[in-house]
Amino acid sequence: MIVDAVLGAIGGLAALGAAWAALSLRVVQQFQRGVVFRFGKVREQVREPGLVALVPVADRLRRVNVQIVTLPIPAQEGITRDNVTVRVDAVVYFRVEDPVKAIVNVQDYNFAISQVAQTSLRSIIGKSELDDLLANREPINQGLELMIDSPALGWGIQIDRVEIKDVALPESMKRSMSRQAEAERERRARIITADGEYQASARLSEAAAVMSSTPAALQLRLLQTVVEVAAEKNSTLVLPFPVELLRFLDSAADVQRQELKRPAPEQAAPEPESEPEPPQVRGVEQLELPPLEELLDHPPADPPRDPPPVPPERGGPEAGPA
Repeated sequence: MIVDAVLGAIGGLAALGAAWAALSLRVVQQFQRGVVFRFGKVREQVREPGLVALVPVADRLRRVNVQIVTLPIPAQEGITRDNVTVRVDAVVYFRVEDPVKAIVNVQDYNFAISQVAQTSLRSIIGKSELDDLLANREPINQGLELMIDSPALGWGIQIDRVEIKDVALPESMKRSMSRQAEAERERRARIITADGEYQASARLSEAAAVMSSTPAALQLRLLQTVVEVAAEKNSTLVLPFPVELLRFLDSAADVQRQELKRPAPEQAAPEPESEPEPPQVRGVEQLELPPLEELLDHPPADPPRDPPPVPPERGGPEAGPA
């Protein structure tokens, strides 16, 4: 009887011990922290990971995850500072820094952080321009993180980082931006082509200077060009225009331009006006002279000689003394 009583007492104590252990012992994981409420009042001491002993019935344990939480922000539609309608979504990375504040100061810190992030995102869209949202996101991310971190400090939450994921643009804006990018590419292509032409022209001018000093080099180049054209198995062979003839035409054009640029001779001073002569009456028909060559080839005949003087009659008044 005594043995049975001892065994029963031992069994009862074991059952009481097991019940006490079930009511008072808790396990806190490594990524968790334990907040203890004793009769509804929070204990300032946060329980670390491991086995935690509680007072049965009086204490209640609340586990808080201290890992980094990835919270996506739903896409928010807004108008930028340069009047462009966009839809922007982002993601927030945060973790619980003070488990007591996270449990006591806010009812649901995940929902609170989500609402603050959405409001801050709409506010940052209205303060930014489209180019900054597309190409200069780092300052915007920092500003958004500062806006979310201000209320989160009172909740025992630390914002690790905030990043904008995507910016959705209207189709009309996408087409305008594509045309702008295409025009920019076309401008760069034209500049590169012009630069290549400039360098090629510089090299060709140097080659022309070498060929002008050595005429044989120009002839060899001409023959090489003919060989290259003939290698294509063409039925028609095109010979280049002679360079010497081009130079002759160029020099003749220069001479003509110089004559046109030469100033006209000074005009003589106008003579004083005189009284108009009366028109001459043509009374005798003018004779046309023969050509000068005909006169030189056929000289005129000797002019007729004077007739011999007639001797005076005898006994006349003009007769002298005998």
